[in-house]
Amino acid sequence: MSTTATDTTTPAHPYSPAYAVAGFGFVSGALSVDESGVAVDGIEPALDAAIARLSERLATIDMTLGDVVKTTYFVTDVTLRDAANRHYERIFDAPRPARSFVEVAALPYGATVEIEAIAHVA
Repeated sequence: MSTTATDTTTPAHPYSPAYAVAGFGFVSGALSVDESGVAVDGIEPALDAAIARLSERLATIDMTLGDVVKTTYFVTDVTLRDAANRHYERIFDAPRPARSFVEVAALPYGATVEIEAIAHVA
């Protein structure tokens, strides 16, 4: 069985940002931060940033958003749900991936959104 993982671990981040095995891709949470790791303000910009970071991680295992079958959104404010739903409709074609939406007390680096994903390529 072939596996692929991005080997960018550090003492602060001792895990693979993305890992592929047996046609599946598992992506660690992608935060709503810019390319420099600074939290992005605003609902839509934060959602866009988290998706951008997710896309970057998927690319490291030769996958795209089109391969995503399940996401989990962690947000610091559950009232972001309606905006996240509209954003999801723009980002993913129907039938859209399954999704969980969870409010958390806080996220690293001051982010307001974190998205993790499972992808699959036949």
